[in-house]
Amino acid sequence: MPFVLALSALLALLIGVVLGMLGGGGAILTLPLLVYVLHLEPKTAIATSLFVVGTTSAVATVMHARAGAVRWKIAAIFGLAAVAGAYSGGRLARHIPATALLVLFGVVMVTTSLAMLRAKTAPEPTTTERALRLGRMVVLGAAVGVLSGLIGAGGGFLIVPVLSLFGGLSLREAIGTSIFVITFQSFAGFVGHTAHVELDWTLVLELSGAAAVGSIVGSAAGAKVPTNLLRRAFAWLVLAMGLFMFATNLQPRLAIVASGLTLLAIAIVRPWRSRS
Repeated sequence: MPFVLALSALLALLIGVVLGMLGGGGAILTLPLLVYVLHLEPKTAIATSLFVVGTTSAVATVMHARAGAVRWKIAAIFGLAAVAGAYSGGRLARHIPATALLVLFGVVMVTTSLAMLRAKTAPEPTTTERALRLGRMVVLGAAVGVLSGLIGAGGGFLIVPVLSLFGGLSLREAIGTSIFVITFQSFAGFVGHTAHVELDWTLVLELSGAAAVGSIVGSAAGAKVPTNLLRRAFAWLVLAMGLFMFATNLQPRLAIVASGLTLLAIAIVRPWRSRS
């Protein structure tokens, strides 16, 4: 058991590096760590993941803000909508089977990764387009928040593509802004989950501390990595974890359903992105 805890702390440190560098992926990696390494019950793992990611993101936000990579107005608009959605998602999660939540997690990850691999950053919007996109940020923020609260994801794997593709932000700005939003969104989802789970706070704080240290390293390293490499690294990470979720949670029939949902989501995302 001590070896497992030490390994978990090391992995949490690496997760913090990924979150600080890419603006997402914290929950994508934390949730499998909690479920498959520490063998926590899925809903307990989701609540633990939200707290760890929220704490880590708070530390990383300071680093990115110092570099001028946080768009505060967009973060406030998107973030407030996401917080409301995350709390609602956290409350709703008790009514949905744990396996269904993990499958949903996988579908969203695969769809997002493919969109990012094909994507180009949106051009800077005009004044009229900017007003329309700010309104869209409210809707997208709420939707991302609900999903985040349901599946225990901080949402960075969705927020970064949304802000980059639809919000007119550079990738570095999308990453910094995403981390700020994730902080509040994760804690809101966590509060929604605490009504129906019990946590091992010693474990929670150990993982949070290790991940927070990693986020400082990742934030500093990310500023030196080429933007295109960051985008592709983010996309491949999300794709790999989504496929891992499918492989470990799906029976053959469910795999067919999940594949169909993924293709449908891609079909919806592609034309919407082209209109942006």
